[in-house]
Amino acid sequence: MRIRRIRIVATAALAAVALTLGACAEDTGGGTDTGDTGNAAGTIKEGLKVTFLPKQVNNPYFDTSDNKGGKPAVEEFKGQYAQTGPSEASPSAQVSYINTLSQQGTDVIIIAANDQDAVCGSLMEAKTAGAKIVTYDSDTKPECRDAFVNQATSEGIAQAQIKLISDAVGPEGGEIAILSATANATNQNAWIELMKTELAKPEYSKLTLVATVYGDDQDEKSFQEAQGLLSKYPNLKGIISPTTVGIAAAARYLSGSSYKGKVQLTGLGTPNQLREYVKDGTVKAFALWNPADLGYLAAYTGAALASGIITGKEGETFTAGKLGEYTVGANGEVLLGDPFEFNASNIDEFNF
Repeated sequence: MRIRRIRIVATAALAAVALTLGACAEDTGGGTDTGDTGNAAGTIKEGLKVTFLPKQVNNPYFDTSDNKGGKPAVEEFKGQYAQTGPSEASPSAQVSYINTLSQQGTDVIIIAANDQDAVCGSLMEAKTAGAKIVTYDSDTKPECRDAFVNQATSEGIAQAQIKLISDAVGPEGGEIAILSATANATNQNAWIELMKTELAKPEYSKLTLVATVYGDDQDEKSFQEAQGLLSKYPNLKGIISPTTVGIAAAARYLSGSSYKGKVQLTGLGTPNQLREYVKDGTVKAFALWNPADLGYLAAYTGAALASGIITGKEGETFTAGKLGEYTVGANGEVLLGDPFEFNASNIDEFNF
């Protein structure tokens, strides 16, 4: 599989951010009462209250997606921006925040779900109270939200990860492991299952997945899990970490160990985060999307829903500011784009 390029907007606001990321239905009930049956003119209402509820606050990935992407978008359509959320990414930690936002009359709640089941009840109540619900980065059940802004297809991400680790390990193959985020993260689990499907293909027959471990999107725990993998599996040839906290921690461990250059590492990361590890040979290549664009698109999707421009039905279109026109897909999904591969030949072209 060739990993295609997506639109990467390296804005001035992104340029100063070195990320350690945590780093991805048709239901027309609920939602803000617009007082009409549609908005043929496609005009976004002014004054919309838009709140981002990430998996955890003070996480550079979500600081970028929300504050560097979502906030400028909300300011463009003259809404009221806010970000709130838990300090730790646990399954039920977001519930109380959803309830509070609902009570406050928030027009649009944009959430990266820590657990697709734990937040569903509260989201349904928020919809009944009049909020439009947009998930981003990590989805919930389709009936619990109005739209899902997907950073890339799960299939595309899984294919990219396996292709990258296969290329890095080489034709001889060997044992590989996955260092994930939390065990309940919807996006991570979807990617992992699809990576297993990808590994079953004949071209990857020499790769053997021996373990999946969880760093809980915590730097130190991810570092320790990477260390533990090498202790338990001394013949390990590669690690895939589809979480940017995890890949950075694993890169730091490998770079300072005797395994540098012997155990390959890939996953999802950012240029500023992994530049030194690409240049010192710890990481040959990795992939990602632009988190600021993800937050920007999520904000415009929520605004389009709250303004009656779209309802979340397949085939509807709307304009997302500088990103242009998007079409709602099946189950209310709005797709940002495809994964982008970063390597030694291009990493210095990007600064985020």
